[in-house]
Amino acid sequence: MEQNIIIVGGGAAGLMAAYIAADNGGKVTLIERNRSLGRKLLITGAGRCNVTNASDANELIANIPGNGRFLYGAFRRFGSSELMQFIEENLGVPLKVERGKRVFPMSDRAQDLVTAFERAIRAKGVRVVSETRIQHILVEDGKAIGVTDTQGRVYRGDKVIIATGGASYPGTGSTGDGYRLAEEVGHTIQPIFPSLVPLETVEEWPKRVEGLTLNNVNVTCYYQGKKLHGEFGDLLFTGFGVSGPTVLSLSRSVVPIVLNAPGAVKLVIDLKPALSMEDLDRRIQRDFSKFTNKIFKNSLDELLPKSLIPVMIELSEIDPLKPVHQITKEERNRLVRLFKELALTISKPRSFFEAIVTGGGITVKEINPKTMESKLVKDLYFVGEVVDVDGYTGGFNLQIAFSMGYAAAKAATDVSGETLE
Repeated sequence: MEQNIIIVGGGAAGLMAAYIAADNGGKVTLIERNRSLGRKLLITGAGRCNVTNASDANELIANIPGNGRFLYGAFRRFGSSELMQFIEENLGVPLKVERGKRVFPMSDRAQDLVTAFERAIRAKGVRVVSETRIQHILVEDGKAIGVTDTQGRVYRGDKVIIATGGASYPGTGSTGDGYRLAEEVGHTIQPIFPSLVPLETVEEWPKRVEGLTLNNVNVTCYYQGKKLHGEFGDLLFTGFGVSGPTVLSLSRSVVPIVLNAPGAVKLVIDLKPALSMEDLDRRIQRDFSKFTNKIFKNSLDELLPKSLIPVMIELSEIDPLKPVHQITKEERNRLVRLFKELALTISKPRSFFEAIVTGGGITVKEINPKTMESKLVKDLYFVGEVVDVDGYTGGFNLQIAFSMGYAAAKAATDVSGETLE
Protein backbone atom coordinates (compact mmCIF):
# COMPACT_ATOMS: atom_id res chain seq x y z
CA MET A 1 0.00 0.00 0.00
CA GLU A 2 1.44 3.36 -1.06
CA GLN A 3 2.25 5.67 1.84
CA ASN A 4 1.52 9.39 1.51
CA ILE A 5 4.50 11.08 3.20
CA ILE A 6 4.56 14.76 4.20
CA ILE A 7 8.05 16.15 4.89
CA VAL A 8 8.43 19.62 6.40
CA GLY A 9 11.81 21.20 5.66
CA GLY A 10 14.10 20.91 2.65
CA GLY A 11 17.50 20.89 4.31
CA ALA A 12 19.90 17.95 4.62
CA ALA A 13 17.57 15.74 6.70
CA GLY A 14 14.49 16.61 4.66
CA LEU A 15 16.18 16.04 1.30
CA MET A 16 17.50 12.64 2.38
CA ALA A 17 14.10 11.66 3.79
CA ALA A 18 12.38 12.75 0.58
CA TYR A 19 14.69 10.69 -1.64
CA ILE A 20 14.60 7.54 0.50
CA ALA A 21 10.82 7.70 1.04
CA ALA A 22 10.17 8.12 -2.68
CA ASP A 23 12.70 5.40 -3.53
CA ASN A 24 10.81 3.09 -1.16
CA GLY A 25 7.57 3.69 -3.02
CA GLY A 26 6.16 6.55 -0.98
CA LYS A 27 4.14 9.39 -2.47
CA VAL A 28 6.15 12.33 -1.10
CA THR A 29 5.32 16.00 -0.61
CA LEU A 30 8.26 18.13 0.55
CA ILE A 31 7.25 21.49 2.02
CA GLU A 32 9.92 24.21 2.24
CA ARG A 33 9.47 27.74 3.59
CA ASN A 34 12.19 29.20 1.35
CA ARG A 35 11.99 29.68 -2.39
CA SER A 36 14.76 27.13 -2.91
CA LEU A 37 15.89 23.92 -1.21
CA GLY A 38 19.07 23.32 0.77
CA ARG A 39 19.74 26.94 1.75
CA LYS A 40 21.80 26.00 4.80
CA LEU A 41 23.61 23.22 2.95
CA LEU A 42 24.93 25.86 0.57
CA ILE A 43 26.84 27.67 3.33
CA THR A 44 28.22 24.67 5.23
CA GLY A 45 31.97 24.17 5.12
CA ALA A 46 32.43 27.77 3.95
CA GLY A 47 30.41 26.98 0.84
CA ARG A 48 32.30 23.74 0.18
CA CYS A 49 29.83 21.50 2.09
CA ASN A 50 31.56 19.21 4.58
CA VAL A 51 29.08 16.37 4.00
CA THR A 52 30.41 13.93 6.57
CA ASN A 53 33.44 12.63 8.42
CA ALA A 54 34.95 9.35 7.19
CA SER A 55 34.70 7.67 10.60
CA ASP A 56 32.97 4.56 11.92
CA ALA A 57 29.92 4.70 14.19
CA ASN A 58 31.96 4.80 17.41
CA GLU A 59 34.15 7.65 16.16
CA LEU A 60 31.10 9.58 14.99
CA ILE A 61 29.45 9.22 18.40
CA ALA A 62 32.65 10.29 20.17
CA ASN A 63 32.38 13.59 18.28
CA ILE A 64 28.74 14.19 19.16
CA PRO A 65 28.60 15.49 22.75
CA GLY A 66 24.88 16.18 22.39
CA ASN A 67 23.26 12.74 22.90
CA GLY A 68 25.52 10.87 20.51
CA ARG A 69 24.53 7.44 21.86
CA PHE A 70 20.97 8.03 20.67
CA LEU A 71 22.29 7.82 17.09
CA TYR A 72 24.17 4.51 17.39
CA GLY A 73 21.54 2.51 15.52
CA ALA A 74 21.08 5.18 12.85
CA PHE A 75 24.83 5.28 12.19
CA ARG A 76 25.08 1.48 12.05
CA ARG A 77 22.38 1.38 9.37
CA PHE A 78 23.48 4.46 7.43
CA GLY A 79 26.88 5.77 8.49
CA SER A 80 29.55 7.78 6.72
CA SER A 81 30.59 5.03 4.28
CA GLU A 82 26.96 4.42 3.25
CA LEU A 83 26.39 8.16 2.89
CA MET A 84 29.47 8.62 0.75
CA GLN A 85 28.42 5.73 -1.49
CA PHE A 86 24.91 7.19 -1.76
CA ILE A 87 26.17 10.64 -2.76
CA GLU A 88 28.57 9.31 -5.37
CA GLU A 89 26.35 6.61 -6.86
CA ASN A 90 22.81 7.95 -6.44
CA LEU A 91 23.49 11.66 -6.77
CA GLY A 92 26.51 11.47 -9.06
CA VAL A 93 28.65 13.83 -6.95
CA PRO A 94 32.31 12.69 -6.57
CA LEU A 95 33.77 13.14 -3.09
CA LYS A 96 37.22 13.56 -1.53
CA VAL A 97 38.58 13.09 2.00
CA GLU A 98 40.74 15.82 3.52
CA ARG A 99 42.61 16.40 6.80
CA GLY A 100 40.75 15.23 9.85
CA LYS A 101 38.71 12.79 7.69
CA ARG A 102 36.52 15.65 6.49
CA VAL A 103 34.61 14.76 3.33
CA PHE A 104 33.81 17.33 0.61
CA PRO A 105 32.52 17.30 -2.97
CA MET A 106 35.47 16.97 -5.34
CA SER A 107 34.40 20.28 -6.90
CA ASP A 108 34.48 22.14 -3.54
CA ARG A 109 31.00 23.42 -4.43
CA ALA A 110 28.07 22.91 -2.05
CA GLN A 111 25.80 23.98 -4.91
CA ASP A 112 26.69 20.80 -6.82
CA LEU A 113 25.31 18.63 -4.00
CA VAL A 114 22.13 20.69 -3.60
CA THR A 115 21.48 20.69 -7.36
CA ALA A 116 22.06 16.94 -7.54
CA PHE A 117 19.71 16.29 -4.62
CA GLU A 118 16.95 18.43 -6.11
CA ARG A 119 17.31 16.77 -9.50
CA ALA A 120 17.24 13.32 -7.87
CA ILE A 121 14.16 13.84 -5.73
CA ARG A 122 12.20 15.36 -8.62
CA ALA A 123 13.19 12.37 -10.77
CA LYS A 124 11.73 10.16 -8.02
CA GLY A 125 8.42 12.04 -8.26
CA VAL A 126 8.69 14.12 -5.09
CA ARG A 127 6.29 17.06 -5.11
CA VAL A 128 8.04 20.21 -3.84
CA VAL A 129 5.95 22.98 -2.30
CA SER A 130 8.12 26.06 -1.71
CA GLU A 131 7.64 29.41 0.07
CA THR A 132 5.23 27.74 2.48
CA ARG A 133 5.42 27.93 6.26
CA ILE A 134 3.73 25.25 8.35
CA GLN A 135 1.51 26.39 11.19
CA HIS A 136 0.27 23.19 12.86
CA ILE A 137 0.65 19.41 12.86
CA LEU A 138 -2.78 17.76 12.52
CA VAL A 139 -3.33 14.98 15.06
CA GLU A 140 -6.38 12.72 15.25
CA ASP A 141 -6.84 9.84 17.68
CA GLY A 142 -3.17 10.08 18.67
CA LYS A 143 -1.94 9.88 15.08
CA ALA A 144 -0.45 12.53 12.79
CA ILE A 145 -2.65 12.92 9.71
CA GLY A 146 -1.07 15.96 8.07
CA VAL A 147 -0.16 19.63 8.52
CA THR A 148 -1.65 23.05 7.88
CA ASP A 149 0.22 26.09 6.59
CA THR A 150 -0.05 29.75 7.59
CA GLN A 151 -2.55 30.31 4.75
CA GLY A 152 -4.88 27.67 6.17
CA ARG A 153 -4.16 25.08 3.48
CA VAL A 154 -4.25 21.45 4.60
CA TYR A 155 -1.74 18.78 3.51
CA ARG A 156 -2.93 15.32 4.50
CA GLY A 157 -0.66 12.32 4.75
CA ASP A 158 -0.23 8.90 6.28
CA LYS A 159 3.07 9.94 7.86
CA VAL A 160 4.59 13.33 8.77
CA ILE A 161 8.34 13.95 9.02
CA ILE A 162 9.45 17.21 10.66
CA ALA A 163 12.88 18.34 9.38
CA THR A 164 12.66 22.08 10.01
CA GLY A 165 16.18 22.59 11.36
CA GLY A 166 17.13 24.47 14.52
CA ALA A 167 17.43 28.19 15.23
CA SER A 168 20.92 28.87 13.87
CA TYR A 169 21.47 30.93 10.70
CA PRO A 170 17.79 32.03 10.72
CA GLY A 171 18.34 33.70 7.35
CA THR A 172 18.38 30.22 5.83
CA GLY A 173 14.90 29.49 7.20
CA SER A 174 15.88 27.84 10.49
CA THR A 175 13.81 30.01 12.80
CA GLY A 176 12.79 27.43 15.39
CA ASP A 177 9.37 26.53 13.94
CA GLY A 178 9.96 22.86 14.65
CA TYR A 179 10.20 23.43 18.40
CA ARG A 180 6.81 25.16 18.43
CA LEU A 181 5.23 22.44 16.28
CA ALA A 182 6.60 19.70 18.54
CA GLU A 183 5.57 21.47 21.72
CA GLU A 184 2.02 21.91 20.44
CA VAL A 185 1.61 18.15 20.19
CA GLY A 186 3.04 17.51 23.66
CA HIS A 187 6.80 17.16 23.18
CA THR A 188 9.39 18.46 25.66
CA ILE A 189 11.95 20.95 24.38
CA GLN A 190 15.36 21.04 26.01
CA PRO A 191 16.57 24.68 26.23
CA ILE A 192 18.24 25.65 22.97
CA PHE A 193 21.58 27.46 22.67
CA PRO A 194 23.93 28.52 19.86
CA SER A 195 26.61 25.89 19.24
CA LEU A 196 29.70 25.87 17.01
CA VAL A 197 29.74 29.61 17.42
CA PRO A 198 32.41 32.33 17.85
CA LEU A 199 33.05 33.48 21.41
CA GLU A 200 33.28 36.96 22.92
CA THR A 201 35.99 37.76 25.47
CA VAL A 202 36.21 40.04 28.48
CA GLU A 203 39.67 41.17 27.35
CA GLU A 204 39.69 43.75 24.57
CA TRP A 205 43.17 43.07 23.18
CA PRO A 206 41.92 40.60 20.51
CA LYS A 207 40.45 43.65 18.76
CA ARG A 208 44.02 44.94 18.27
CA VAL A 209 44.94 41.81 16.29
CA GLU A 210 41.60 41.42 14.50
CA GLY A 211 41.95 39.19 11.44
CA LEU A 212 45.08 37.41 12.68
CA THR A 213 44.94 33.62 12.34
CA LEU A 214 47.18 31.44 14.49
CA ASN A 215 47.94 28.10 12.85
CA ASN A 216 48.62 24.82 14.64
CA VAL A 217 48.03 25.99 18.20
CA ASN A 218 46.56 24.14 21.16
CA VAL A 219 43.42 25.75 22.57
CA THR A 220 41.96 24.49 25.86
CA CYS A 221 39.01 25.66 27.94
CA TYR A 222 38.83 25.43 31.73
CA TYR A 223 35.96 25.88 34.16
CA GLN A 224 36.71 26.22 37.86
CA GLY A 225 40.22 24.93 37.18
CA LYS A 226 39.02 21.77 35.42
CA LYS A 227 39.65 21.09 31.74
CA LEU A 228 36.47 21.10 29.66
CA HIS A 229 37.82 20.39 26.19
CA GLY A 230 40.92 20.92 24.07
CA GLU A 231 41.49 21.34 20.34
CA PHE A 232 44.55 21.56 18.08
CA GLY A 233 44.38 23.67 14.92
CA ASP A 234 43.68 27.21 13.83
CA LEU A 235 42.34 30.15 15.84
CA LEU A 236 41.14 33.50 14.51
CA PHE A 237 41.13 36.75 16.49
CA THR A 238 38.13 38.99 15.87
CA GLY A 239 36.89 42.40 16.91
CA PHE A 240 34.85 40.79 19.70
CA GLY A 241 37.06 37.86 20.73
CA VAL A 242 37.93 34.58 19.04
CA SER A 243 36.70 32.30 16.27
CA GLY A 244 38.13 29.70 13.89
CA PRO A 245 37.84 25.88 13.82
CA THR A 246 39.28 25.26 17.30
CA VAL A 247 37.00 27.82 18.93
CA LEU A 248 33.88 26.61 17.13
CA SER A 249 34.43 23.07 18.38
CA LEU A 250 35.27 24.24 21.90
CA SER A 251 32.14 26.37 22.01
CA ARG A 252 29.94 23.24 22.31
CA SER A 253 31.39 22.63 25.80
CA VAL A 254 31.68 26.31 26.72
CA VAL A 255 28.36 27.89 25.76
CA PRO A 256 26.03 26.05 28.19
CA ILE A 257 28.28 27.19 31.04
CA VAL A 258 28.90 30.82 30.05
CA LEU A 259 25.19 31.42 29.41
CA ASN A 260 24.66 30.79 33.13
CA ALA A 261 28.05 32.02 34.39
CA PRO A 262 29.57 34.71 32.14
CA GLY A 263 33.31 35.01 32.71
CA ALA A 264 33.63 31.64 34.41
CA VAL A 265 35.41 29.90 31.53
CA LYS A 266 39.06 30.50 30.63
CA LEU A 267 40.34 29.84 27.12
CA VAL A 268 44.06 29.09 27.13
CA ILE A 269 46.20 29.18 23.96
CA ASP A 270 49.50 27.34 23.68
CA LEU A 271 51.29 29.29 20.96
CA LYS A 272 54.13 26.77 20.73
CA PRO A 273 52.64 23.31 21.34
CA ALA A 274 55.60 21.51 19.74
CA LEU A 275 57.95 22.88 22.43
CA SER A 276 58.01 22.10 26.13
CA MET A 277 58.51 24.91 28.62
CA GLU A 278 62.20 24.03 28.85
CA ASP A 279 62.68 23.83 25.07
CA LEU A 280 60.91 27.14 24.58
CA ASP A 281 63.03 28.79 27.26
CA ARG A 282 66.18 27.60 25.49
CA ARG A 283 64.83 28.87 22.19
CA ILE A 284 64.13 32.31 23.67
CA GLN A 285 67.60 32.40 25.24
CA ARG A 286 69.14 31.64 21.84
CA ASP A 287 67.16 34.47 20.26
CA PHE A 288 68.16 36.85 23.04
CA SER A 289 71.82 35.91 22.49
CA LYS A 290 71.40 36.41 18.77
CA PHE A 291 69.80 39.82 19.29
CA THR A 292 71.84 40.76 22.32
CA ASN A 293 72.12 44.42 21.30
CA LYS A 294 68.42 44.81 20.62
CA ILE A 295 65.72 46.09 22.93
CA PHE A 296 63.00 43.66 23.98
CA LYS A 297 60.28 44.89 21.60
CA ASN A 298 62.55 44.24 18.60
CA SER A 299 63.60 40.72 19.63
CA LEU A 300 60.47 38.64 19.03
CA ASP A 301 60.12 38.81 15.24
CA GLU A 302 61.12 35.17 14.75
CA LEU A 303 58.78 33.91 17.45
CA LEU A 304 55.52 35.78 16.89
CA PRO A 305 53.34 37.30 14.16
CA LYS A 306 54.15 41.01 13.90
CA SER A 307 50.73 42.25 15.04
CA LEU A 308 50.77 40.07 18.18
CA ILE A 309 54.16 41.30 19.44
CA PRO A 310 52.91 44.55 21.09
CA VAL A 311 50.15 42.60 22.87
CA MET A 312 52.56 39.95 24.17
CA ILE A 313 55.02 42.60 25.36
CA GLU A 314 52.25 44.36 27.23
CA LEU A 315 50.97 41.14 28.82
CA SER A 316 54.50 40.08 29.81
CA GLU A 317 54.93 43.30 31.82
CA ILE A 318 58.53 43.51 30.60
CA ASP A 319 59.79 46.98 29.68
CA PRO A 320 59.65 47.06 25.83
CA LEU A 321 62.78 49.29 25.76
CA LYS A 322 64.83 47.00 28.00
CA PRO A 323 67.93 45.52 26.29
CA VAL A 324 67.43 41.76 25.97
CA HIS A 325 70.69 40.96 27.75
CA GLN A 326 69.28 42.69 30.84
CA ILE A 327 66.08 40.63 30.98
CA THR A 328 66.04 38.59 34.18
CA LYS A 329 65.36 34.88 34.48
CA GLU A 330 62.12 35.66 36.28
CA GLU A 331 60.97 37.90 33.41
CA ARG A 332 61.98 35.28 30.87
CA ASN A 333 60.05 32.58 32.75
CA ARG A 334 57.02 34.87 32.72
CA LEU A 335 57.37 35.25 28.95
CA VAL A 336 57.69 31.49 28.43
CA ARG A 337 54.55 30.87 30.45
CA LEU A 338 52.72 33.51 28.43
CA PHE A 339 53.65 31.72 25.21
CA LYS A 340 52.36 28.44 26.61
CA GLU A 341 49.35 29.79 28.51
CA LEU A 342 47.97 32.86 26.72
CA ALA A 343 44.65 33.20 28.54
CA LEU A 344 41.34 34.83 27.64
CA THR A 345 38.10 35.02 29.62
CA ILE A 346 34.92 34.06 27.77
CA SER A 347 32.06 36.47 28.40
CA LYS A 348 29.38 35.06 26.06
CA PRO A 349 28.77 33.35 22.73
CA ARG A 350 27.78 35.18 19.59
CA SER A 351 24.13 34.88 18.61
CA PHE A 352 22.19 32.25 16.65
CA PHE A 353 22.82 34.38 13.57
CA GLU A 354 26.47 33.24 13.67
CA ALA A 355 26.02 29.74 15.10
CA ILE A 356 26.55 26.79 12.76
CA VAL A 357 24.18 24.54 14.70
CA THR A 358 21.69 24.65 17.55
CA GLY A 359 22.20 22.79 20.82
CA GLY A 360 19.12 21.57 22.66
CA GLY A 361 15.77 20.77 21.04
CA ILE A 362 13.19 18.00 21.24
CA THR A 363 14.24 15.58 23.97
CA VAL A 364 15.50 12.26 22.62
CA LYS A 365 13.63 10.43 25.39
CA GLU A 366 10.42 11.03 23.46
CA ILE A 367 11.72 9.72 20.11
CA ASN A 368 12.31 6.10 19.02
CA PRO A 369 16.03 5.90 18.13
CA LYS A 370 15.45 3.14 15.56
CA THR A 371 12.76 4.91 13.56
CA MET A 372 12.84 8.59 14.69
CA GLU A 373 9.10 8.25 15.32
CA SER A 374 7.53 10.21 18.16
CA LYS A 375 6.72 8.12 21.22
CA LEU A 376 3.80 10.46 21.90
CA VAL A 377 2.16 10.77 18.48
CA LYS A 378 2.00 7.84 16.06
CA ASP A 379 3.13 8.38 12.44
CA LEU A 380 5.01 11.57 13.39
CA TYR A 381 8.81 11.68 12.94
CA PHE A 382 11.46 14.22 13.94
CA VAL A 383 14.86 14.42 12.23
CA GLY A 384 17.93 16.63 12.15
CA GLU A 385 18.73 19.73 14.12
CA VAL A 386 15.24 20.11 15.61
CA VAL A 387 16.12 17.15 17.87
CA ASP A 388 18.45 17.54 20.87
CA VAL A 389 21.52 16.08 19.11
CA ASP A 390 24.55 18.00 17.89
CA GLY A 391 28.24 17.43 17.21
CA TYR A 392 31.56 19.15 16.74
CA THR A 393 32.76 20.63 13.46
CA GLY A 394 34.15 18.26 10.86
CA GLY A 395 31.09 16.91 9.04
CA PHE A 396 29.43 15.32 12.06
CA ASN A 397 26.28 17.46 12.06
CA LEU A 398 25.43 16.79 8.42
CA GLN A 399 25.97 13.08 9.04
CA ILE A 400 23.49 13.33 11.91
CA ALA A 401 20.92 14.95 9.61
CA PHE A 402 21.39 12.49 6.76
CA SER A 403 21.32 9.41 9.02
CA MET A 404 18.19 10.54 10.84
CA GLY A 405 16.45 11.44 7.57
CA TYR A 406 17.30 8.01 6.20
CA ALA A 407 16.02 6.19 9.31
CA ALA A 408 12.72 8.10 9.39
CA ALA A 409 12.04 7.62 5.68
CA LYS A 410 12.75 3.90 5.85
CA ALA A 411 10.41 3.53 8.83
CA ALA A 412 7.67 5.73 7.37
CA THR A 413 7.53 3.68 4.17
CA ASP A 414 7.83 0.28 5.83
CA VAL A 415 4.42 -1.30 5.16
CA SER A 416 5.43 -4.66 6.62
CA GLY A 417 4.85 -3.44 10.15
CA GLU A 418 8.16 -4.94 11.28
CA THR A 419 10.46 -3.09 13.65
CA LEU A 420 13.59 -1.89 11.89
CA GLU A 421 16.75 -3.57 13.14
